[in-house]
Amino acid sequence: MKPKVAIIIERADTALGGAERSVFEIAQALSVLGIEVHILAAKGDSEAKNVHILCSELPGKRTGLKVFERELRRHLEQNHYDIVHSVLPFDFANIYQPRGGTYAESIARNAATYTSRVVRTFKKLSAFANINRTGLLRAERRLARNAQGPRIVAISQYVARQFQQHYGTDSRRITIIPNGVRIDWTTDKAETENLRRHIFGMLGIKQAGSSWRRQERIYIANRGAEPEPDEPVLFLFAGNDFRRKGLACLIRALRLLTSQAPKSPACLVIAGHRKISRYRRLSTKLNVAERIVFLDKLSHIHSVLDIADVAVLPTFQDACSRFILEALSVGKPVITTRFNGAVDFFSDNRHGRVIERPDDIAALADALAYFTEAANIQKASQAIIEDNIKQQVSISRVAEQLKALYDDILQMRR
Repeated sequence: MKPKVAIIIERADTALGGAERSVFEIAQALSVLGIEVHILAAKGDSEAKNVHILCSELPGKRTGLKVFERELRRHLEQNHYDIVHSVLPFDFANIYQPRGGTYAESIARNAATYTSRVVRTFKKLSAFANINRTGLLRAERRLARNAQGPRIVAISQYVARQFQQHYGTDSRRITIIPNGVRIDWTTDKAETENLRRHIFGMLGIKQAGSSWRRQERIYIANRGAEPEPDEPVLFLFAGNDFRRKGLACLIRALRLLTSQAPKSPACLVIAGHRKISRYRRLSTKLNVAERIVFLDKLSHIHSVLDIADVAVLPTFQDACSRFILEALSVGKPVITTRFNGAVDFFSDNRHGRVIERPDDIAALADALAYFTEAANIQKASQAIIEDNIKQQVSISRVAEQLKALYDDILQMRR
């Protein structure tokens, strides 16, 4: 008989972000391995038979932790599951796997996104005014410090360190199963070509027929020649929380880079659907607006990844960014920070660049400058292929590791 697993998530809506998409992708990958997976959510709009929305009759977009716990316990009394795998801090689960890292780290790093010391202190203190967040933090702290609590699955080394640093969790309770993404995406060529024309048109770049500028740069670099001076490097930034993802830092780094006469002009493509007015004003103030394109909401990131040369995410805090993993899966060099668990997958100065702090504008500009040389883009892309990083970031690998953990828990129970 195949194992029956329940995965608990707050909202069953993949449009909300990477954590929600990851849960559904993991469920699909586990089902391929012969595991019967059910998703238990407080809210959502899915009508799939294995998705159970437990608080749909309650008002509001979100549900309090205690209310959701009550409905979960009621559901679990009436339905048997061999493994209860939760992304929320419920101590009755067999596994706790926070998709965004610990709540304690999120509060600390959110405050770090503000430059004023007074504002940072205020943000740390005011975080506890949010009743829902405070409840989650307290529940997580109890769970992490309870030696008899659930097994903790960290999606990166960064997250594992958070449990030890903030809660003193015994490392023997923590299993590291790095994050993963689908690697079987295929993009629509017509859609990609239209998007490329739109981006190049917004940047005022002349196109040579239908060929991609990246391929032209690599061809020129392989011949040992320098690229044409009007041939820009496209850096792609993707994320919804622009402040936490470090977009303001990136725009300032682009301004510094343009004053340093880089090998090739650098342009920035920004994918995300949050408010952009503040960042438009900043780019205009710094005289780099003509080098930046803000895209509307995309159905998926792969079409624009096909066009871009380098993925960049100077984040203040990411448990393990899907965007960076998706870029690596298609052979794109990456730039990110030490506060991103995705650094577990690649080597600094081989597959990309890692900077210590997102607000180190000089270091970020230097990383951008490195990839304005076509030969460096080609070298990093080739290293990503040679080191088979695509398979390492696969969601199938995640499913296999989770299955091994499920088997271990069931064996111990028997």
